[in-house]
Amino acid sequence: MGYSIVPLERLTEQLERLPGIGRKSAARLAFHLLYMPEKDAKTFMEALTDARDKIHECPVCCNLTDSATCPLCGDSRRDRTTVCVVEDPRDVLAVERTGEYNGLYHVLHGTISPMDGRGPDQLRVKELLRRLEDETVQEVIMAQNPTVEGDYTALYLSRLLKPLNIKVTRLAYGIPVGGDLEYADEITLSRSLEGRNEL
Repeated sequence: MGYSIVPLERLTEQLERLPGIGRKSAARLAFHLLYMPEKDAKTFMEALTDARDKIHECPVCCNLTDSATCPLCGDSRRDRTTVCVVEDPRDVLAVERTGEYNGLYHVLHGTISPMDGRGPDQLRVKELLRRLEDETVQEVIMAQNPTVEGDYTALYLSRLLKPLNIKVTRLAYGIPVGGDLEYADEITLSRSLEGRNEL
């Protein structure tokens, strides 16, 4: 029978459930947490509990927030005629880091994936359609990842929005900045050609 400390093993198992954390990393984190000064450990636990208790979905855009609505929806300086539809709250942060977009967002919390048993009803599609009823929005930007599921979700939504007479666009695909053409695959190159802009 192997040596085991049950509470430490339980902590390691829970940490291993986090994305990108393998068994060894989980054990390393568990020992780190175990040896943390008590004050730091309490601060860590309070931060986790506080986040779990206070963070919820914005009733407008379904992004994460700790207030009645998220700061982006509440910002009157943002362009209310454009909505960027993303898969995940992390995508909002990525787009915001560019400093190039000043519209609103809508977070789907996933993509349509029949293989994973996830259809439109599991996403925040109804909430998106409800937002578009007042006819303020003139353009919806589909900003899903360039995967089979992302492409299918964007196509599904664009067909759903077509009768509403709203312009639906998709983020361009292409060669990353600093990338070499010789290393790009055929699909990336063809999408780069399709999404080219006039100089």
